[in-house]
Amino acid sequence: MLYLYQAMGLATLVLWIYCLFDAITTPDEAARNLPKVLWVIIVLLFPLIGSLFWLVTGRPQRAAPRATGRPPGTAANPDDDEEFLRRLRERAEEQRRNAPKKAPDDEE
Repeated sequence: MLYLYQAMGLATLVLWIYCLFDAITTPDEAARNLPKVLWVIIVLLFPLIGSLFWLVTGRPQRAAPRATGRPPGTAANPDDDEEFLRRLRERAEEQRRNAPKKAPDDEE
């Protein structure tokens, strides 16, 4: 029975340290429902209950996947995008046509 109490105490300590560190390192604007400073105080004063409340109601929600900025259905890799490759070839041809012509060197 003593080992069970020791294990629960150790688990509470680990949870408390994790939540305290997480609350301190969270940006001020990302903390939910209460100001960040208040969350840190709650976690400090009430290790078990404060930590659980932090995880459930105060911790920032996981960020949504980043938008790629591409329209749906477009290729992620430019090498797979036929339209991109076609425009790239056209631009290269236009640059070759507009490049100044180099005069051949006259050898004497």
